[in-house]
Amino acid sequence: MKKSDNPADPFKKALTEATRALAEEHELNVTFSADPSGVSGDTMRLPQVSRRLTRDEVLLARGTADALAMKLRHHNPATHAKYVPAGPMARDLYEAMETARCEALGARDMPGALSNIDAKLGQEADRKGYGQIKSPADAPLSVAAGYILRQLATGRPLPASAQHVADLWRPFVEQQAGGDLQDLSAALADQAGFARLARKVIADLGYGDQLGEDPDEPQEDEAEDNAEQDEESGDNQSRDQSEDDEAEASPERSQEQQQDERQAQVSMDDQSDEEMADEAEMTEADSPPDLPPPVSDANPEYRVYAQEFDEEIRAEDLADPQELERLRAYLDKQLEPLRGAVSRLANKLQRRLQAQQSRSWEFDKEEGVLDAGRLARVVANPTMPLSFKVEKDTEFRDTVVTLLLDNSGSMRGRPISIAAICADVLARTLERSQVKVEILGFTTRAWKGGQSREQWLSNGRPAHPGRLNDLRHIIYKSADAPWRRVRPNLGLMMKEGLLKENIDGEALEWAHRRLARRPEARRILMVISDGAPVDDSTLSVNPANYLEKHLRDVIAMIEKRRQVELLAIGIGHDVTRYYQRAVTITDAEQLAGAITEQLAALFEADPRKRARVLGMSAARRA
Repeated sequence: MKKSDNPADPFKKALTEATRALAEEHELNVTFSADPSGVSGDTMRLPQVSRRLTRDEVLLARGTADALAMKLRHHNPATHAKYVPAGPMARDLYEAMETARCEALGARDMPGALSNIDAKLGQEADRKGYGQIKSPADAPLSVAAGYILRQLATGRPLPASAQHVADLWRPFVEQQAGGDLQDLSAALADQAGFARLARKVIADLGYGDQLGEDPDEPQEDEAEDNAEQDEESGDNQSRDQSEDDEAEASPERSQEQQQDERQAQVSMDDQSDEEMADEAEMTEADSPPDLPPPVSDANPEYRVYAQEFDEEIRAEDLADPQELERLRAYLDKQLEPLRGAVSRLANKLQRRLQAQQSRSWEFDKEEGVLDAGRLARVVANPTMPLSFKVEKDTEFRDTVVTLLLDNSGSMRGRPISIAAICADVLARTLERSQVKVEILGFTTRAWKGGQSREQWLSNGRPAHPGRLNDLRHIIYKSADAPWRRVRPNLGLMMKEGLLKENIDGEALEWAHRRLARRPEARRILMVISDGAPVDDSTLSVNPANYLEKHLRDVIAMIEKRRQVELLAIGIGHDVTRYYQRAVTITDAEQLAGAITEQLAALFEADPRKRARVLGMSAARRA
């Protein structure tokens, strides 16, 4: 057998055998790849190791292998699936805590393996910049909870950057869930018991609404069936025992009498079956209907009189292609005087984003882009391995931005025109930087009510109807659609009669739901509005602050869950009284600059600079 000339091969072989032994999976197939690490079926993917065998490569490969092996050894997928929460943030917390549990269990027997995992955690935390953040809001709660739980279970200090994140979130976690975390050590070995504890901690941290149904609680129908079976079983046993006693006491009873009793019993059983069927029909007919699900996750008491007239519609479905092209041309002509300023702002934003996209490469790869430094070697020997390089992704590329535009009548004229062109610039600029962009708009289908109000009037004007207008939520550009295909859509904002009234709370909740379903690690929602929610039909028959209160509830929910980074720009209206991160501009022409500064600050690597720009709302309130 020919001896390999790759110095990394002995290390790979030794790590493969050690990983199989640790995972107790002797048929496990271990590969080293540039693809994301993980386990698929009976194959484990580990980070690639080059011929140079650098210390960082070795530690990362060993730490990843040990972490995945411990998960294979101590993790039961069926038990995990039984208790997994329904909501995304609760699920992230649950996954992070289960990973910490498996690693803590492995550390009891093999503390050296945990040292390898510490090195991996440290590298990951440094790469994500956790050591430089200043506020808990800049670090995922799920990551911090996993760090804290791991430290409590093992008693070991974390790597410096991970320790920094854990310390930022520790006061909040211990205040909210400190009581339940005291039972941590006793629950580690029992995955089901630990899953129940994890669900309690998730509820303590404010995400109990995302847990879904309790998997340990029997279904109501099942519990009733079991009770009926137990009762029936007891009755049958009693009856059988009574008959046996009577048979022993009166052996001389005639067979004829016994036959008469059996016939009577059959008749009674038939009658009872008929009565039970009739009773079941009555119960089903008399039972009240199920209550409708709440309209709002932020405030279950928020009501909507009729949802069947609402619409979520794509921009291209509200006008034919020729009209959209005509409206887009009108928009471009109207904004011709601003084109120079807008182009400068676009270039400024792109330069600031690209400045943070410092390109770096991983060398000695089996595939990828041909490394020019290895060109002579490849020419001499085309079969020479490890002659390629792969570009490392910058962290902020895994980002999606949603721009939610107020399409109310008060935006008519110059404000909506500038909002449309800013959305255009934003989409084109961020798309060049490989950041996905979604553009949404919100208004109503009618002035002063629409079909919802007509139905309310025909039903006798019941009191407290809730929202009393027909919503129109418009998708100008979905996150996955390339800008060149949907460019004409923003011209729809110039369509006469489109802009009507604004119900901000439901629109914000709609945009948040869409964004929360996205797979990107970072989600940003920017709202552009020129005032508080206003709908004459709704406010004429409800409390004066009905829509405003719901908007505040939605904002509080989004900022508490921290799945989405929320910020707002108010045009001539102080939105800082609603949003924590907000800026108010007095002239619509300042909008492009405000968007540029806010977005550039979100991607700013220096947290002090980011805080300076995003802290504009506090400065303006002072």
